[in-house]
Amino acid sequence: MSDVFVGRQPIYDRQLNVVAYELLFRSRGDVNQAEITDGNQATSQVVHDAFMEIGLDLLVGSKRAFINLTRDFILQDFTALFSKDRVVLEVLEDIVIDAELIEAVRRLSVQGYTIALDDFIYYEHLRPLVEVADIVKVDILALTRPELQRYVAQLSRYNVQLLAEKVETRDAFAVCQELGFDYFQGYFLCQPDIVTRERSPANRTVLLNLLAKLQNPQTAVHELESILRQDVALSYKLLRLINADPGTPRALESIHQALSGLDVKFIAAWVSLLMLADIDDKPHELMVTAMVRGKMCELLAEAMGAPAQERFFTVGLFSVLDAMLDSSMADLLPSLPLAADVAQALLRHEGVLGQTLQCVLAYERRDWDYLNALGLARRTIRDAYLNALTWTSNVSDHLEISC
Repeated sequence: MSDVFVGRQPIYDRQLNVVAYELLFRSRGDVNQAEITDGNQATSQVVHDAFMEIGLDLLVGSKRAFINLTRDFILQDFTALFSKDRVVLEVLEDIVIDAELIEAVRRLSVQGYTIALDDFIYYEHLRPLVEVADIVKVDILALTRPELQRYVAQLSRYNVQLLAEKVETRDAFAVCQELGFDYFQGYFLCQPDIVTRERSPANRTVLLNLLAKLQNPQTAVHELESILRQDVALSYKLLRLINADPGTPRALESIHQALSGLDVKFIAAWVSLLMLADIDDKPHELMVTAMVRGKMCELLAEAMGAPAQERFFTVGLFSVLDAMLDSSMADLLPSLPLAADVAQALLRHEGVLGQTLQCVLAYERRDWDYLNALGLARRTIRDAYLNALTWTSNVSDHLEISC
């Protein structure tokens, strides 16, 4: 499994106390500088690895995290996962600043986010952005001493705090203190370090907790939307799949529109498939097996007239977790918020859920003696299997999985 790398550089106050860390994109652990070819990808990677892989608590503790945002990231409002108290949204210096961008930043400010402007150079037409900002970062290496003095005097007219970045000498630090800068960042104080972590099965447990929440029929639409906003790629795939569903003839334009127009249980099943499909270091056949089992369990529940048929789908789908995550069911299940009967069905094949799963497994093994346990005709079980195969094949076409 590949490693995760996140650069981290401390930000100090005037008393040289660490008050925050800037989180930086790093593609490798042996090169302590950014190698960025796609700003959106770099931002998404930092956000994903910091929040979903390493964890913000480990990276910054109780301090705040400065995170660089591209124009697309701001305009598409992928900030819902950020805690307003823990994250500073940093507007990069190389993005196009126009009325649309300024309005988007203003909305984030009204919502309570702290806004920082990175390597900002003042021009009069950018005044509305300065008026929205809370912190302005100044690249002191790009300015002469007189220019820096004029710049500080100009910005002091606004209600912003100043952060001196690229402070590389003691003299530069002293000058910035004298000029009244509030925060400091640079090699004189501390070079960025790289926090590394191996991508491990434990990180996938986060996704599985989301899966378990999605399988709850009581989950509200706004909860689903909040979860999906945490992953741009997942949101895109979900929209593509929903658009491909025959029951959704209209073109969908947003996650909110998709979720508002569809049953939560339906969305939960499809999102579950999408999220498991993203576990891409396992054979595709394992994903196909999970889908067939889930659908077959659901169809058998329908044949029996059992209520809450989505629970049967969950049991079948999750029956491959041990193979997916290279761990035993006994070790995996305690970390998931599953209902007790669902967990026991997976662990010991108990109850009607477990018996249905056992029937599916018996059909896979051609263990005909066990097929009578549910009281269903063998033809009914066979049809459920064939229909599950057909459904899986149709879904796989959109998931780009080979059956």
